[in-house]
Amino acid sequence: MRFVRVGGVPHHVVVEGSGPVCVLSAGLAMSWFDWDPVVPLLAPHRTVVRFDRPGHGLSGPAAVPPSAAGEGHRIAGVLDALGLDGPAAVVGHSIAGFHVEAFARLHPARTAAVVLVDSSVEEHARVPAAPAVRTAVARGVGTALSAVGAPTALGPLTRRAVVRLSRTGGGDPAPAALVRRCYATSRVLRGALLENTHYRAVAAELLALRERHAMPDAPVAVLAAAAGGERWIERQRALARQLGARFEAVAPAGHLMMLDRPDAVARAILGLPGAGGDGRAAGQVLPGSGAPQA
Repeated sequence: MRFVRVGGVPHHVVVEGSGPVCVLSAGLAMSWFDWDPVVPLLAPHRTVVRFDRPGHGLSGPAAVPPSAAGEGHRIAGVLDALGLDGPAAVVGHSIAGFHVEAFARLHPARTAAVVLVDSSVEEHARVPAAPAVRTAVARGVGTALSAVGAPTALGPLTRRAVVRLSRTGGGDPAPAALVRRCYATSRVLRGALLENTHYRAVAAELLALRERHAMPDAPVAVLAAAAGGERWIERQRALARQLGARFEAVAPAGHLMMLDRPDAVARAILGLPGAGGDGRAAGQVLPGSGAPQA
């Protein structure tokens, strides 16, 4: 574990393994340890970089509201701070799917591959009105909830409940001490509120980036959690077509696919050509990954 400063904010970073670089970015209000089941499958073959966005995990509080371009540049900034300036495979879960796609479009020469893990999808997002007011409201709510002790009383319990509901089976495998360390703080509550408040704005900005910046000539994979239902899978399939990506519906898997099916996530990353993988199809078995589900 280490901390690197990006945009004036200390970012908590964990680097493990060796080989081509692979960056893992988790969804809204999630932390670096939510990738724990995937890392042992990747570390023998990849230099795995995990980081917490501002207001998440152990990173410092957010200094500015999130944006698609800002989060794309943040990934580049983390890699720069670590001295990793070569191409990297970028993996984004949920809302972080927006971020890694923005990184790929803004930093094509640094993108070896893109993997979207049950990514957020917004086909027709528009920038909401009065972003400054929304930011002020989010911060005000965070301050009010923190003043009455909500993070300490409810933060860890809320985290546990959300994880359980976002899986096809099982509870939250994260150690209780880590959950308390992160989710009993006002910092993480405020970070989640701020990111959630600007979700639509980030989605709309990504749509605009798609019009101005082409995807790089790098392989892309889209993984969809089958538990999301047929409509969700079709939206994910359409995203894959738009990005020229490989598509796989993973079953059984809920939204937190990295907890339910770490083998499927690792197989998609390790199998991509151009990123140190052998280029085998997503539905084929890679050594140690287990049998595929589609």
